[in-house]
This record gives sequence, C-alpha cells and structure tokens, in this order.
Amino acid sequence: MLINIPTKNTLKDCNVTDESVYLERRSLLKKMGFLGASAVMSSAITSTAQAGFFSDDDKEKVKFQTKALNFSKDSTNEHLLRTPENKVISHNNFYEFGAQKDQPLALSQGFDVAPWQLKISGECDNPITLDYDNLTNMFPLEERIYRLRCVEAWSMVIPWIGFSLAGLLKKVAPNSRAKYVAFETLHDPKQMPGQADRRLGGGLIFPYVEALRIDEAMNALTLMSVGLYGKTLPPQNGAPIRLVVPWKYGFKSIKSIVGIKLLEHKPPTTWNKLAPKEYGFYANVNPNHDHPRWSQASERSITTGGLFSRNRVATLPFNGYGEEVADLYKGMDLSKNF
Repeated sequence: MLINIPTKNTLKDCNVTDESVYLERRSLLKKMGFLGASAVMSSAITSTAQAGFFSDDDKEKVKFQTKALNFSKDSTNEHLLRTPENKVISHNNFYEFGAQKDQPLALSQGFDVAPWQLKISGECDNPITLDYDNLTNMFPLEERIYRLRCVEAWSMVIPWIGFSLAGLLKKVAPNSRAKYVAFETLHDPKQMPGQADRRLGGGLIFPYVEALRIDEAMNALTLMSVGLYGKTLPPQNGAPIRLVVPWKYGFKSIKSIVGIKLLEHKPPTTWNKLAPKEYGFYANVNPNHDHPRWSQASERSITTGGLFSRNRVATLPFNGYGEEVADLYKGMDLSKNF
C-alpha cells in the first residue's frame, strides 16, 4: 500500500531526476575534472580496478532479476516509475563491487540476496532477526521522493520505496542506554570482489559501517529502502535493503545492510575513519562548511532535461530539510561537528 506523507519539502514529478541523467553524472564530473570522495584512495586503484568497465553496448545487455514491489500507485504520480530501468543501474557508488563508477554494475551480476538476514541487537529489549520477506512485508511500503546531495557537490532527486526506520526500531524496544544506531554492510568477499581485493575496493576497510544518533534514526524522514523507481533494489543500488537519510551527504546511506546495533557510545564509521578531516561523523549537508578540497556552498543540480540544462544552484542547509531536522542540532557548532 502506498502511503504519501506530504511535507513542506515534498517533491513533485517534475523534480525527479531523469534516470538517464542520474546515471550519466559521472561523465559530467570527469569532464569537469571533479573527483570527490573516491579521490582519497585513487592512488591505490590500479588497472586491475578498471577491468570491469562496460561499453555502452554491454550496458544494454545487463538484466537483473528485480521485481515490482507490492504497493499501490497514486494516480497523480504514476508516471514517476516509467523511466527505463537500465538507465538507473549504470553508474553507482558501491566500493564492495569496485571503486570506479561502472564497476558495481559489471561485478555484481552474480550477487545473491537469498537467503538474507538482518540482525537487530544491542541496547534493546527485543532483539530480532529478519529475513527478506519480513523486510518487505512487515510494514506498508511508501514512495518517498527525496533530494540526494553528494559530498562531491552534485545533487539529484530519486523516488525511493521503503519504510520508516523508526517503525523498525520500535519493534526491538530500545532501552535507556541506546544513544546511537550502528549499521553494517554484508561482508562476503566471495560475492563482493572489492572486499577481496583492497585495490579494487579503493582501499576501504570492510565491512562498511555507518551510524546515526538515535534521535536522527527515529526522525520521520529516515528511510529503510527496499526499492526505487517502483521495483526492488538491484545489487549495485544496495539490494536488498539500504538506508536513506536525505539531510545528510550520500555516504551516510549505507547499502546491503545485515546488522543494526543499538549502542551507548558513538561507534566508528568507514569514511570518518579513513579521512576524519574530510568526512565527519554527522555529515549533515552544510553549505557553510567546506570540504578541505572544494566548496560546499553550491552544487550542480542534475535534474530532468540534460546535464547542462540547469545552472549551478546554492546548497540548502540540511539539503532543504531544515524544518524537519534542525532542532536535532540546536546549540551545536555545525562546523566543529561536521
């Protein structure tokens, strides 16, 4: 069942990034000479890491066993789901399948999400383990159109399918010691070649881990996504379940989650461990706090109509979701706590 939750920042069909544009963004960044987060470990990526690149013809041959999700469509938004699927699976950030943008598509062909288990544990009264059917049937699925702002200073709009993280956490009854929520990606080097070869995986230490404060996790905007554009997530987009936190930079939205743990103390996170001066724990979109190597004051808005159809736009605090989340950080120095 589709549940629409309108807010001041509700996005419309005209705002949704055309999928072909969404997936061609890397070509634009390369033309601009803009590198971004992946440049941190670029020296560790050799020709071995580039062997998985697909040609345009090869991309057309790729087919994934995605399926339509069981939710009703709002007739006013029905056409949002009709962009050709092959356009949304062509360029991805998922270092477990390679640090280059084309590699996740090329190297995730055999990824098997069955059986899948998501364990929720730690400071809670009712720890549980869920399988894939639990994840897709426990809650009504909602379509939420969210802005995505990358730390590399590009942005887009994507229609996600999923359910509230808060609803999931309430099932396990967090106790009074639960101050943080930690997430962990699947660690399976046999299926994820970037984990087996650090050069291919951009030098990251696996498994990939991320975390939120519990009040951030319980915010109504925080989404556990099981699909996009009306279908289940393909592997390079984080199948079978991923996090989406729209007011934070994209690297906070961890993919292929197998573990959620409630903790009393702040846990480590992958990019913050790798480059703490560049990637903070909070990762809130903040136009007034620059990345050490580029400004965050503006972004290239990649929307419908082509790569160069819109001018560079000013970045909004909290990616435009300040009304819903700014109170979470009242009194904090957001340049110190970036």
